[in-house]
Amino acid sequence: MELLVDHHCHGVVRRDLDRATFESWLTEADGPAPGTTLFDSALGEALREHCFPLLGAATPAEYLGRRAELGHAEVARRLLRAAGLAAVLVDTGFAPEPLTAPAELGALAGAASYEVVRLEAVAEGLAPGVTASGFGAAVRDALATAAARPATVAFKSVAAYRVGLALRPERPSVRDVAVAAGRWLAGGGGRLADETLHRFLAFAAVDTGLPVQFHTGLGDRDVDLRACDPLLLAPWLRAVELAGVPVLLLHCYPYQRNAGYLAQVFPAVHLDLGLATHNVGARAGAVLAEALELCPYGKFLYSSDGFALPELHFLGAALFRAAAGADLARRTTENAHRVYPAVGGRGPGR
Repeated sequence: MELLVDHHCHGVVRRDLDRATFESWLTEADGPAPGTTLFDSALGEALREHCFPLLGAATPAEYLGRRAELGHAEVARRLLRAAGLAAVLVDTGFAPEPLTAPAELGALAGAASYEVVRLEAVAEGLAPGVTASGFGAAVRDALATAAARPATVAFKSVAAYRVGLALRPERPSVRDVAVAAGRWLAGGGGRLADETLHRFLAFAAVDTGLPVQFHTGLGDRDVDLRACDPLLLAPWLRAVELAGVPVLLLHCYPYQRNAGYLAQVFPAVHLDLGLATHNVGARAGAVLAEALELCPYGKFLYSSDGFALPELHFLGAALFRAAAGADLARRTTENAHRVYPAVGGRGPGR
C-alpha cells in the first residue's frame, strides 16, 4: 500500500462520544435533521463499508458500542494506522474543543507530523496587545517566527469563510492596513472579517516563501458557497505569480473543474479534493475525474481534511486510493514532497 502524505488535516477529539455527538462531527451542518441519521447518506454508506469491519461491527449501534468499548485513543490509533500515512500536515487554527496536537496525531498514525499555521488565528491572537499602526509589523514578525519553526511547512487562509475569495490584486499599503486594523480593533478584535486585512495576510504569507493553502468550496454553514469559487482568486493569483510560491486550493467541491483550470494555467497552483472525498462516498471517483480533466497530475495532492473523528482521516485515504489507483496515489506523495520540501523521512512528529 502506497503511504500517503495527508497535506491538510486536523487533530482528533480526546474523548469518547455518544451517538449524537459522533453524528454531529460527520456533517458540515450542525447535526442531522430530526428523524434522519448521517448513517443514511453517501458518507454513512462509506462508513459501513470501510470503517465498520475495522471495529468488527455490522450496524451503527454495534459500531458505536465498539467505539465506546475500545475508547477514543485506541479507535484513533486503529483508524489512523489503517489510513496508511507517511506524514500529516495539521491545521491547528480551529479547535472548538481540545484536539490532538500535530505530534500526537502523528504518533497515533505512525507518521511524521508538521504544522499548517492559520493566518487568521495569528492575527486574532495579536489583537489584545497591538495598536492599529503596529498591527502590520506585528503580523509580519509573527509569521516570520512561525515560518522559522522546524515543524511549520505552510500557512493557510480561511478568507473564504470570512469575506469570500474575491481578494483584490493590489497589495495593501501600510496606511491601508493600519486603517483597516483600526476599524477591526475598535470593534473589539475577535473574528477577523475584513477584505483588506485578509488580503494583507495572504500577501504577507507569500512573502515568507512558504506554501499558502486556501480553503475553497464547501464548508460548514458559516460559508457563503457562492463566494468560495476558486476562480474568484484569479486576479490575486496573477498578482503573486512572480513570487513562485505554491498556492494550494483545498477541497474545491463543487468547483473542482474550475480549480483544475487554475492549476493548468497558473504554474504555482495545486489542488486537492480534501473533505469532498469522504462526503461524496462512492462518488469520489467521479469528482476526482472532473478535477483531473484539466489539472496536470503533477499538481494534484492528497488530503483528507479529517477533523475530530479519525474515521474521516481513514475514509479520505481509503476512498481516495480506490478512486485514484496506485499510480496517482504514488504521484500525490511525490507531489507533496516537491511542494513541501521539508516533508519526508523522520520529521518533527516522529
